[in-house]
Amino acid sequence: MPLGDFTTNPRVLVVAALAALVGTFGVGAGVVLLNLIRLCTNLAYFGRFSLADLPLRLSPLGLAAVVVPVIGALIVGLMARYGSEKIRGHGIPEAIEAILLGRSRLDWKVAILKPLSSAIVIGSGGPFGAEGPIIMTGGAIGSLIAQVLPVSDSERKTLLVAGAAAGMTTVFGTPIAAVMLAVELLLFEWTPRSFIPVAVAAIIADVERTALGLPSPLFPFLGGMDTSATALLAWLLIGLLSGLLSGLLTRLVYACEDGFLKLPIHWMWWPMLGGVVVGVGGLIEPRALGVGYANIAAMLQGGVVPTSALLLLVVKAIIWAVALGSGTSGGVLAPLLIMGGAMGAALAHIFPAASPGFWALMAMCATMGGTMRSPLTATFFAVELTGNTHVLLPLITACVTAHAVTVLLMRRSILTEKVARRGHHLAREYRVDPFALTRVQEVMATKVETLPETMTLREVTAFLTDPTTRHPSFPVIDADRRVLGIVSPPAVMAWRRQGIRRDTPLRTLLAGQPVVTAYPDEYLEGIVNRMMALNIGRLPVIARDDGRLVGYIGWKDLLHVRGKIVAEETQRMAFFGIGRGRRAVPAVAE
Repeated sequence: MPLGDFTTNPRVLVVAALAALVGTFGVGAGVVLLNLIRLCTNLAYFGRFSLADLPLRLSPLGLAAVVVPVIGALIVGLMARYGSEKIRGHGIPEAIEAILLGRSRLDWKVAILKPLSSAIVIGSGGPFGAEGPIIMTGGAIGSLIAQVLPVSDSERKTLLVAGAAAGMTTVFGTPIAAVMLAVELLLFEWTPRSFIPVAVAAIIADVERTALGLPSPLFPFLGGMDTSATALLAWLLIGLLSGLLSGLLTRLVYACEDGFLKLPIHWMWWPMLGGVVVGVGGLIEPRALGVGYANIAAMLQGGVVPTSALLLLVVKAIIWAVALGSGTSGGVLAPLLIMGGAMGAALAHIFPAASPGFWALMAMCATMGGTMRSPLTATFFAVELTGNTHVLLPLITACVTAHAVTVLLMRRSILTEKVARRGHHLAREYRVDPFALTRVQEVMATKVETLPETMTLREVTAFLTDPTTRHPSFPVIDADRRVLGIVSPPAVMAWRRQGIRRDTPLRTLLAGQPVVTAYPDEYLEGIVNRMMALNIGRLPVIARDDGRLVGYIGWKDLLHVRGKIVAEETQRMAFFGIGRGRRAVPAVAE
């Protein structure tokens, strides 16, 4: 194949067209979920069959409101037990698991039960956002559409992620952040074949949500802060504090989950216990219940006093961690924004002067970026939520700082820890395949042991069975060092079983057989694919101009590429005094 920057072919246009359809369905699912949440909230707290956006603090239930989250959690526990267990949790880990381990196949039950269960939980006071469930729901829609079409596993994954991006865009009006979330977290690749369809789905979703009259930006904010050395230090500090908060929240969630695992009752009942904590927390701080978008708006307007913000942070963190640890259904993005924003609002008076709500926005963004370990997603998410591009520099500064803190302090994020606890390791670092950058001539053996074409079958048998013979296979060459083929013990055994005379020379035995070779200037990526397709372990390397043998390459030579990278990394770490005492991986023997 001709070499180029990318391997994408025109089929990406077909997948992009399908992604546009998936985006439309994702918008429909997002709108349905948002309306379901309002409907469930009004039924549970006001006894009204209405889609009006009513604040929970106006509920007439009084102390009886404590039992509302418990009832909602019981319903969801029953749905998970007898419907689909995949509706438990905040959705993104389940989407990651389906992508990496389930060939991007999601059940139709998820597409129906996930938004319904999330609406019931959030509508009954659950301290969650709608983004995680809609990501899972949109992904399920994309997967279901792909499953009835003749597409590959990779294309099915792309359509699943396209549905997730469309759902997130519908809820928040953040198409760029949705695409960045796909790149940083869900796709596990960076190629046009996946990026283009996902971008198409997000764009279509944003156009359609705008046509439906959904607000954008969701939380307008025009404030900012002048750039200076003092401001930079403050941005770094808020990022550091947000990173520490991210680590604390992650550990708190999984500490609660570990606690529920020790209970001697079925997991179906765990959400009810979490509902009790949510109900009590709602009595202490009603603003901690539900999606809490009003809290985000108030903090960005600078209308939350430090003591009130601190109370919201503590109560929201506790009920969110307990409820999420209990295995109920709900998202993490909106709660992270609220808890991070509450910290920023509580500490705003100790930071340099800035526009009201600026430090709350910074902490929101950095807490989200640190907890999810997706700093670019968090930065663009905050910009699109507020419609303010002038805060890009402080936002990326805080997000990168928080990201650095959590990467150094924790091995997993809140989104990947659940997958890891199920016994599946995943890596989120994208690197160019070293085989795509290394040529054959860099790793091939140049001193090649060969066999002459005049050697007979008897002589070959004796040579291969000699204890001093170093390799199992050898290239056969003629007088001009042109390769006639490869001789190995299986080939010799096949010739002998056929009753071929033992004095038959190799040039006769190999006559007419195809010879698979490599060229010195070829890249290893193509060589590896060729060896796998033909199920061979070694290839003779010949010159392009005259076809003469110049080298030999086998699977052990390919391992040298990996060994070289490890050795270079070990030397780099030792230079900074971090990797001293570590032993480099030994070179592979010839």
